[in-house]
Amino acid sequence: MRRPALALPSWLPVDGYILALLATVGLAALLPATGSAATVADGAATGAVSFLFLLYGARLSTAEAMAGLRHWRLHLTVLACTFVLFPLLGLAARGLVPYVLPGGLYTGVLFLCLVPSTIQSSIAFTSIARGNVAAAICAGSFSSLIGIVVTPLLAALLLDGEGPGVSGGALVSIVCQLLLPFLAGQVLRRWIGGFLTRHKKVLGLVDRGSILLVVYSAFSAGVTAGIWHQVSPLRLLILLGVLGLLLAVMLTLTSYGSRKLGFGRADRIAITFAGSKKSLAAGLPMASVLFGAQAGLAVLPLMLFHQMQLMVCAVLAKRFAARAEAEVSGEDATGEGAPGEAGPADAPAPARDGEPVGAGESR
Repeated sequence: MRRPALALPSWLPVDGYILALLATVGLAALLPATGSAATVADGAATGAVSFLFLLYGARLSTAEAMAGLRHWRLHLTVLACTFVLFPLLGLAARGLVPYVLPGGLYTGVLFLCLVPSTIQSSIAFTSIARGNVAAAICAGSFSSLIGIVVTPLLAALLLDGEGPGVSGGALVSIVCQLLLPFLAGQVLRRWIGGFLTRHKKVLGLVDRGSILLVVYSAFSAGVTAGIWHQVSPLRLLILLGVLGLLLAVMLTLTSYGSRKLGFGRADRIAITFAGSKKSLAAGLPMASVLFGAQAGLAVLPLMLFHQMQLMVCAVLAKRFAARAEAEVSGEDATGEGAPGEAGPADAPAPARDGEPVGAGESR
């Protein structure tokens, strides 16, 4: 397969989109939008978020999602990991305040634990690891769909008293800016679905550009409000350690928990990757609505966790794939195969940036 012209070197362990996000944060720090410019940037970000979720709704195949319901045990397991285990760990991290984490960063860690799972990276890593790709597609899609409603409700329940809090007006904004455009996209899918499929690469750039605009607006507001004086280099290092521990715990729980629940190897891989990740594309727009000027500090843990999960899961996926190939080679030598196990020939190609849901992001 020909590599994209702008692909980063394979030895560079940083996702190119993360570099773009960091550059956007740097631009907001040096040249924050203020006054009338801030009003324009905020309005543009609001419109971009609504358009983003309209595209998400138009890409989600309702028929594909309904077909995936037959694997309900796997999907319930992923949803439990995303919206039960993660929030419980986030609440447990409250014990780190104020000596390990300041209140503002803890709010970001707790919010990170509430957002939906990813779609594209879960699919890609599940495919590389020779897992159940179809299950990863449906699990990620269900998580993103349910998260539009569940994440704001959990935020209203669990973030009460943390940071700026979540008002009823913020929940109404979530409905107007995220849920209604998503539903409109579902309605329009029969007319624009083909167009989105034909232009998925261009629309993938629109997806990412919209998120960059949201990041610039949120971090500009944070710089103007002076919240970055709360974060020292030492605090950032401590935050990285906390996020690393959170990821390790979730990878362990999803891997061994799915084994204890009796899932086959291919399903365990899908659960491990879909159940241990968090969506940057869904989390950033929600944070901008829920936290306003405090969104910059609140999404910092999510941005760091996103990069960390990509790096760690890329290594794990390659190890799972190597193990699968070794098992297949052993089976070929004996002339036997393990029933129900996914071999290399069974795994579809990994999803690419801008694929229709489920494939959309970085999510």
